[in-house]
Formats: sequence, structure tokens, C-alpha cells
Amino acid sequence: MAIQNTSRVRAETVRIASAPHSGFHAAPGYVPRVGEGVQTTEGAAEVIRVLTRVTGGRLLELRLEKRPKPPFFAASHNILIRDDVD
Repeated sequence: MAIQNTSRVRAETVRIASAPHSGFHAAPGYVPRVGEGVQTTEGAAEVIRVLTRVTGGRLLELRLEKRPKPPFFAASHNILIRDDVD
């Protein structure tokens, strides 16, 4: 008998809403440069390093602006870029 994980959320109960961010847009094929500002699910961030290729783009090391959190990683196709770039 398989053990069931009761902490899991059923997929049909999950709803994901996309909220527009003024001044930013998605550009899956674009790879931002070091120092460029981007928008993530955590907020505004700065690109620290552009790393290896991943499916659909590049792996980026990001640092949140105005927050003392350590850097984190995101794929370039999972961020938003400024409207004046691209």
C-alpha cells in the first residue's frame, strides 16, 4: 500500500493569477546583463552574474534591491525586464 502525503495540495485547487507590473514585461529569449534591474516574484532585483545555460535561457544570480537577503538564482525566462529594454 502506497503512503499518501496529506500535506500536498491538489493541482485542481491551485489558481495562479498573473499580475501586470507597470514598466516591465516578459521576454523569454532575452538574457539580461550584469547590473541590469529586473522584476522577480520577490520584487525588484539586480543581476549579479549570468551563469550556465538552462532550458529556455540562462541561470541568473540576483540580489534583491533594498533588502538584506542573500543572493538567489532564477532562470532568465522567469523574470520580467524593463519596457525600455529588448
